[in-house]
Amino acid sequence: MSAVCRDPADGGATAMVHHGGVATENVTVRKRPGMAAKSVRDMVLSLAAVLAAGIVIYLFIPHSGGNGVRPVQYEDSVLSARRAAPYPLLAPSPGALPSGWNATSVNFDASNPAAAVWTLGFIDPAGQYVAIEQSNAPADSVIHDATLDGQKTSATTLVDGTAWTQYQGGRYQAIVLKGAKGTTVVFGTETFAKLGDFAAKLTDH
Repeated sequence: MSAVCRDPADGGATAMVHHGGVATENVTVRKRPGMAAKSVRDMVLSLAAVLAAGIVIYLFIPHSGGNGVRPVQYEDSVLSARRAAPYPLLAPSPGALPSGWNATSVNFDASNPAAAVWTLGFIDPAGQYVAIEQSNAPADSVIHDATLDGQKTSATTLVDGTAWTQYQGGRYQAIVLKGAKGTTVVFGTETFAKLGDFAAKLTDH
């Protein structure tokens, strides 16, 4: 038996022992002073960087309020759509709606000139959805798409002296006005009276 040993205190020591021609090696690695403290410091710095990035995202990227509503600007879309629409395009004039109304969707699809569709949706102060859809497509198709297959009733809602026909659907109810150049549907989760109030605030200029 032979053995070669070095003191483990000599900067990362190696001890080798021979037993019957078979050598085994034991290695002892000492941690450098300050490694544990450095690791903790790195973790703290990484966490601080993540928190800083989160604050930047919150402050500079648009986000919804506590009610989950993400308002959109629709005025420019109205102007553009009116130039292309084959019917008098309706929308609330600036300032017509009371405080608390937020537009949440706006779209004008004129890819099919024979079925150009204008849609503008809002969330009202009560958290209910109210929208207008207009199109020069066949009236039954327009009403079906807007009301999700709502059924015509015998009741009407007067809007500035004009009778709009009421439709009742499983999800939405609507008031409908058919015109020579297209069909207008005001629909949503509000009452027929509230839908009528909204329709009264619509203008084509």
